[in-house]
Amino acid sequence: MLVHSFESLAARDGDGLRYAVFLAGCPLRCIYCHNPDTWTTKTGKEYTNEQILKKILRCKPYMKAGNGGVTFSGGEPLLQAEELIDLILQLREHEIGSCIDTAGNVALSDAVKKVFLVCESVLLDLKFATQEEYYTHTAGSLQRTLDTLTFLTENNIPTRIRTVIVPGYNDTEESICRYVAILRPFKNKITDWELLGFHTLGFVKYDALQIHNPLQEKSALPRERLAELQSFAKSVL
Repeated sequence: MLVHSFESLAARDGDGLRYAVFLAGCPLRCIYCHNPDTWTTKTGKEYTNEQILKKILRCKPYMKAGNGGVTFSGGEPLLQAEELIDLILQLREHEIGSCIDTAGNVALSDAVKKVFLVCESVLLDLKFATQEEYYTHTAGSLQRTLDTLTFLTENNIPTRIRTVIVPGYNDTEESICRYVAILRPFKNKITDWELLGFHTLGFVKYDALQIHNPLQEKSALPRERLAELQSFAKSVL
């Protein structure tokens, strides 16, 4: 499996204290991405599932104490679905749950479906509210994300939706209402809808990699505005 990096104390990648495995490679090019170093598989290092499992098991005591587990993120973890299935099943044997952090823009192959069916929960990014915005700002497909969400909800897989809020792009109440129109049919199926504020912490990576940063002049979303929009979103969904 091609791994970009490991994080042994991840607190915002699912419930409780998590061990996060960031896999290399992503089909999208989101304008606000803070991990452009995960886009290509060239940044990944090859690990066997046994090697990864050994790393994770060292941290089992704190994960169990913190009601956590393992989160597979990226990049896009579902690009390595075949390898993930076996590792998730091994983790289950050790009573460790797995969460998949995905953009939902990988085709629903049998392997991808199996990953969802054996994992414990899913963090699903809903990036923009129209196909035009999806294509322009991520090079991805809104419909593919919705197909993924439909599969997850039909199979009763606990799913938390996450949306990054970027100043000048989707930071208005009107924008939130467009997302709500999409999510309302799934309201009783998703566990939560979390808004994440755009930040500039990843800008240094663009500079280091000499990659064009389309939001170079953009400031981080104020926390106060994020709180306002999160409250509004909960009130209208």
